[in-house]
Formats: sequence, structure tokens, C-alpha cells
Amino acid sequence: MIRMKNLSVSCKAVSSVIGILLMFALTVGSISAMMVYSVPVIDELKDNSKSQKVEQAFTILDSRISKVALGESPLQTISFSLMGGEVSVDDESNSDSSNIKIVVQNITNSTPAEEFNCSLGTFEYTLDERQVAYEGGGIWSKYRSNGGSVMVSPPEFHYNGETLTLPIMTINGSSSTAGKGEVNIAVTSDNRPFVLYPNTSISTSRTNPVTSDKIYIYIESEYYDAWANYAESMVYTNAEKDDVNKTAIIELDVVPPMGTTTLTNQIKIGAVNASNPLPIDDFHLDLEAEDSNSDGLNPSKYEIEATSGTKSLIYNIAKKNNNQLQIEVTYKDTSVGPEHIEHWDGVDYFQINGTKSEAESTIDFLNSSFVMEYTPPNTNQNGADPDFSWNDSQEDTTELPDVVIEEGNTSFYLNDLTQHYLKLLTKDGSVVFNIDGGSQDPVDYENSAVTINYDERAGAITYLHVTQNELEIDITN
Repeated sequence: MIRMKNLSVSCKAVSSVIGILLMFALTVGSISAMMVYSVPVIDELKDNSKSQKVEQAFTILDSRISKVALGESPLQTISFSLMGGEVSVDDESNSDSSNIKIVVQNITNSTPAEEFNCSLGTFEYTLDERQVAYEGGGIWSKYRSNGGSVMVSPPEFHYNGETLTLPIMTINGSSSTAGKGEVNIAVTSDNRPFVLYPNTSISTSRTNPVTSDKIYIYIESEYYDAWANYAESMVYTNAEKDDVNKTAIIELDVVPPMGTTTLTNQIKIGAVNASNPLPIDDFHLDLEAEDSNSDGLNPSKYEIEATSGTKSLIYNIAKKNNNQLQIEVTYKDTSVGPEHIEHWDGVDYFQINGTKSEAESTIDFLNSSFVMEYTPPNTNQNGADPDFSWNDSQEDTTELPDVVIEEGNTSFYLNDLTQHYLKLLTKDGSVVFNIDGGSQDPVDYENSAVTINYDERAGAITYLHVTQNELEIDITN
């Protein structure tokens, strides 16, 4: 009995020790697991905290650089802690330095494009995989491992749908430093920005309002994708990414000149305001016969055609008799179907005044009393809808008013057709009407004129202001 009692006491003692050991093991295991999973998180939080501090410092630097670049101060300084990272200035001496190219392009004639390049340069902070940079007046950030970048603060790129103001910040300098201590950044400028556009001393074409067809801005940078995203977020711009060349491509339409000009074989019209029921205010031709033409204005074919993507609008003018010109209007959109064609014949005529070389006539495409008759060529072919473009479906192929037009309809005037079809045709931007006068074109272009005025769609550039602002950045400990 005594032995059994001793054995019982001994077992109880061992159980207590084992319990304590198990609790200690669980505690150690829990702490180890917490360390394994929490230490990387803590390190990541530390890195994020460092990056945020750098981003805040760069945002302050951005505002101070703007004061230098825009002439408010010749010198600005800022200090911040490196926290184990590196800062460097990357200017045009580096072949991989960022740069911007602006091309003012004419696509409807042979006039050479206006093109100018400027180095942007970059002031950059690097800590492990994280990069934060000042470039082009903006602050950008990225992780080198995934390659994607984001905008922290917007660049100096100001566009309101009519005027683009672009002060190009060109950074010069070659200093760098790394470590954990404080670093001092000094930014200086001579406060003499160089005007690149408008500037007729460089080229007579660099004038405002802009008379070209398109403006393209190419930004080659490690942060090109964030540049493109910023431009795309703006209401009136289109942007693409060239991943191979690390380039953001920004495209801007230009409002063509309005008013009365000498007639050529091309007539340019910008995108019209489709929300306006009658966006075209004036569109007419004042035609005069050639001096050597004894038959006067007698075109057997005088075709005025514009194409935008799959859409085409054709005005065909021909002589009816000795003193009258007839007109036909044809509209088609091959995206709907090759058989979908809307065709109209003029019931009325345009009068020719004078004879032979003195003949003249005004073709008013906005004549609100000029009756047109609907004569679709493919009414019953392949189930084609004869009036496919006249409804409120809010698609690119349609436009108001929402009406059903039967063959032989004469309730529409030439003004109705021009307003309707030009709204459709310019949905994707400016268009150019090409004139084909046939083999014996009777028109004297030097003495003939075209007049066009309209309510343009917001987002087409009219004025361009570009300056280059040289900045010197020095880094000292």
C-alpha cells in the first residue's frame, strides 16, 4: 500500500513538469510563428512608411521647383532623410534619360511637320524595389519588380479642351548620394524660359491659333504608363502606351480654321457639337468659272466627298441645263452593311448667274428651303433598312431625329441632311472633304471661295503654349 502511494505521488510530479514543458513549447512556438509572419509585415510597413515620407518630401520639392521654374524664386532648398536609400539626378547626358517630343502634324497636305525634342531629366530616390521620382513637374512612384508606375502628384501639363499650356521642366545635374543621413537638395534656375511655341523666329508655322491637323506628344520615360494614365484621365485627350519603347503617346485634335477662305480641292471640318440640333452655322461654296472656259460652270461631275472610318458623305453637283446645277447627297456606313446607303436627289436647283467665263453660282449646303427627295438604291436588298442612320439608339451609326423615311419622301431640306450627316461623320474627329472636278473641272479655284462656321465639339485644341525651363539640381550631404 505504501509503495502504491509513492508511485501515485511520483506520477503527479511528472505530469506537472510535462504540462509546464508543453505550455512553454506552445508559447515558444506561437512566438516563433508570430515572428515568422509578422517580421516581414513589419519590415514592409517600415518600407512603406519610408516611401511615404519620401513621397511627402518630393511633393514639397515639387512645389518649390515650380517656384523656381516659373520665376518666383531663383533658388529653393529642401532637406530629408535618406533612410538607407539613394538619390540621384539623371539628366540628358544619360542615354536612358527621359525626354519629350512634340509633333505638330499636317495629315491633309504636304506641309512639313513641326517637331521639337526636349530632355526631361529625372530626380529620383531608390530604396530596394521602390522608386520615387520628380519628372516633368510631377511626382511618380513604382516598384521595379512589377514595372508598373503610378502618379503621386500631377505634372505641368494643363489642357482645358481649347488651350494646352506645357512648361517643360528640363533637369540638369549629375550628383548622387546614398546612406541614412540627411541630404540637402538645391534647385536653381536663371528664370529665363525659352519659348518653343508659338515662335515664328524658329518657324513661320509656329503660330496661334494652331493650323495643323493633329498634335502628338511622345513621352519616353520609366514612368510612361503613369503618364499615359494621367493623360487618358483628362476629359479631352487620347493616350496610348508603347510598352516596347516605354513611351506614352498623347493625341490632340486641332480645330480647323473657320470663316471664308480661298477654295482648294480639300475642305477641312472639325468635330461638331452633336448635342446642338443645328451645329453648322454656315457652309457654302462661291464658285466661279475659269476665264478660259467658254462653257461656263458646266460640270458633268463635281464630287465633294469626306470619309471617316466606315462612314462616307458625298455631295455630287452636276449641270442640269444652261443656268442650273443639280445636287445629289449620298451617305453610307459599311460597318452597318454594304447595302445600307441613304441617297437623296435635289428637287430644287442652284442658279447659275452669268455665262461662259463670267458664270458663277453659290452652293449653300445649309439651304433650309431646298427640297430633297429620298431615293435609296437598296430599299429591298438583303433586308437593308433604308433609313438606318435616323434614330435615337445612341450608337455611333445613328443620330437624331428619330424618324422613319419612306422612299419618295420630300419633307427634308438640304440643311437637314448636312446637319445630320456631319454630326455622324465627325463623331471620331475632324474630316476632310476632297473635291473631284472630273477631267474637265470648270471651276476657277483662285477666285472661288468656301465659307464654313460651326459649333465645334469641346476638346479640340486651338492654342498651344510650350516653354522649356532649365533647372539645376545639386545634392549635398
